[in-house]
Amino acid sequence: MLSTRKIIHYGGLASVLCFAALTSESLLAQNASPAGSPPAAASPSPAVQAETPAPTPIPADSTGTANNAGTGIDLAWPAPAKADPKTGLSTGEPTIDDAGKTTIGANSELVKNVAHNKISINIVWTLITGFLVMFMQAGFALVETGLCRAKSAAHVMSTNFMIYGLGMLGFWICGFAIMFGGVGVAPGAIGAQPTLGQGITLLNKEISLQIFGKPFGLAGGTGFFLGNNVFDTAIFALFLFEMVFMDTTATIPTGAMAERWNFRNFILYGFWVGMFPYALFGNWVWGGGWLAQLGMNFGLGHGHVDFAGSSVVHQTGGMIALAGALLIGPRLGKFGPDGKPRPIPGHNIPMVMLGTFILAFGWFGFNPGSTLSGTDHRIAIIAVNTMLASASGALFAMLAMMWKFGKPDPSMMCNGMLAGLVAITAPCAFVNAPGAVLIGALAGLLVVVSVFFIERVLKIDDPVGAISVHGTCGSLGVLSVGLFANGSYGQGWGGVHKLIKDGAMQVITNDGAKETIAKFNKLLADGWSDQGVTGCFGTFFGSAYNDWSQLGAEIVGTCTNFVFVTLFALAWFKLSGLIIPLRSARADEIAGLDIPEMGAEAYPDYHQTDKSSPALGEGALTKAALSE
Repeated sequence: MLSTRKIIHYGGLASVLCFAALTSESLLAQNASPAGSPPAAASPSPAVQAETPAPTPIPADSTGTANNAGTGIDLAWPAPAKADPKTGLSTGEPTIDDAGKTTIGANSELVKNVAHNKISINIVWTLITGFLVMFMQAGFALVETGLCRAKSAAHVMSTNFMIYGLGMLGFWICGFAIMFGGVGVAPGAIGAQPTLGQGITLLNKEISLQIFGKPFGLAGGTGFFLGNNVFDTAIFALFLFEMVFMDTTATIPTGAMAERWNFRNFILYGFWVGMFPYALFGNWVWGGGWLAQLGMNFGLGHGHVDFAGSSVVHQTGGMIALAGALLIGPRLGKFGPDGKPRPIPGHNIPMVMLGTFILAFGWFGFNPGSTLSGTDHRIAIIAVNTMLASASGALFAMLAMMWKFGKPDPSMMCNGMLAGLVAITAPCAFVNAPGAVLIGALAGLLVVVSVFFIERVLKIDDPVGAISVHGTCGSLGVLSVGLFANGSYGQGWGGVHKLIKDGAMQVITNDGAKETIAKFNKLLADGWSDQGVTGCFGTFFGSAYNDWSQLGAEIVGTCTNFVFVTLFALAWFKLSGLIIPLRSARADEIAGLDIPEMGAEAYPDYHQTDKSSPALGEGALTKAALSE
C-alpha cells in the first residue's frame, strides 16, 4: 500500500516536471528568433536623421533606447517631448515650443540622466516594498499557526513556509507570463510612461477574443520562464513584486484548510496556484484583460479598478479557501451531533497578535508599493489611508464582540485589523481619510458577521477566519472603490478620461489615434478638468460628480471572481484529490500532523495536553483509532 502511494505521489510530481519540460522546449524556439518590438515611431525627415545618433548595442537596461527598440521620445519624463511644429514628428531632438523658444531634446544628456534617475528610484522603491510584502509571509505563518492546535503547529508552519517556494516556481514557469505577458500593450492614460522603464513594452502579447465587436483580453502570451526575450530590469522588478503578491493569495487557503490538509496534496496545490488562478484573474484586471477593458468597451467607469489587490489577491485567495474548506470538510469534532459548531481554540494568542503586527507593517509595502513608483507622491496618502483603515477595523470588530459577548476576543481584534487592511487595499489610492476610516469600520463589523455566518449557517470549518477576512472583506474592498472613490486620483485609468467643465462632461478613450490625443490636449487647454476614479457617492467625499457606472464595473469583477475562481478551485481540488488524497488520515489528524506527516514536533520539550480538541466519542484517541 505504501509503495502504491509513493508511485501515485511521484507520478503527480513527474507530470508537473513534464509540463515544465514541454513549455521550456517551446520557449527555446521562441528565444531563437529576435524579440518582439513595440511599433516604431514615424521616420523623421532626412535632416533630422542626420542629427540623431545611430543606436548602438548596450547592456540590458530599461532606459536604453537601442536595447528596447524605442526612440528618444521614450526618455522624456513624465510626458513626451513636443512634436516639431514644422514636421509633426516626435524625434526626441530639440524643438520650438509655443512661445518660440528652443526646448531641451529628449536625447540630451540632461533628460537621459533625469529619466534614468527617476526609473532607478522607482525600481528601488518597487524592490524594497516587495521585500516588505515578502516578510508578510512570516506574519501569515504566525497568525495561522497560533490559531491552530499545538499538535499540528509544525505542519501549519511548514505549509506557510513551503508555499513561498512552490508558488514562486509556478509563477516563474507560466504564471507571470499569463498575467502580464500583454501588459505592455494594455490600455492606459494618454501620455503615460511605464514607471519602471520602457522594458515593460517587451511584454507585448495578449491573447484576446472579439466578443460583441470588442476585444476581450484573456491571457498574456510572453514571458514564460523569464526567458531572454524579456531579460530586462523593468520586467524583473515587476516579477519580484507581483510574485510576492501571488504568494499572499497562495497562503490564504493554508489557514482555512489547516490541521487536516495532506501535505503531499498541498505540494501539487503550490504549483497550481502560482501558475493559473491568480494569474488568469490578475490578467483580466492588472494585465489589461477584459475586466480592465470594461470602461473602454462598455462605458463602465474606468473598468474594474483594484489598486493593490482586494479582489486580485485577497478575494482570489478567499474563494480558493472557500472551495478547499468545503471539499476537505471540518476538523474532527468541530460540529457536534446536533450540527452546532464547537470551539477549537488556538494554542498561542501572543503569536497571533505578533503575526498581525508583522502583516500590518508589511502592508506599507503592499499598498504604497503598488504605485510601482517612488516618485508618485500619492504614496503618502495611500500609507495613511492604510493604517487608518486597519485601526478602524480592529476597533469596530472589538466593539462588535463586546456588544455580542461582553468581551473583546483578542483573535477577533486581529481579524478585524486584517479585515480593515484587506478592504482598504483596492480603494487606498482613491479615497480620503474619512472614507478610509469608514471602509475599515465596515470591514471590522462585516468580518464578525461573516465568521459566524460561515461557521453556523454554511457549516464550513475555517480555523483562522481566512474566508471572511480575505474573501468577504476583499469583495467589500473593490466595491468600496465604486462607492467612495473621490475622483482625485487615477485619471486615465483603464484608458478612460472623463473631463468636466461647467457641469458638462466629455469622455475620451485612449485609442492611440492622433486625433484623440489632439482633442484631449485641446480640452485640457480650454480648462476642462480630467477626473480620476469616482464612486457613486463620490460627491460626499469631495468629487465633482457621482459615477454609478464605476460601481457596475466593480460588481462585475467581484461576481466574476466569485464564480470563476471558486469553480476553478473546486475542479482543481477534486482532480488533485484523485492523484493524492486531499485530506490527511484520520488517525494522523487525531494524533496531530506534526510527527505523521512532517517527522518533527513543533514543541518536543513540552507535554501537550490538547485541552482544546472536542471529544470525538467513538474512536477518539484510542488504540483502534490510531491504528486505522
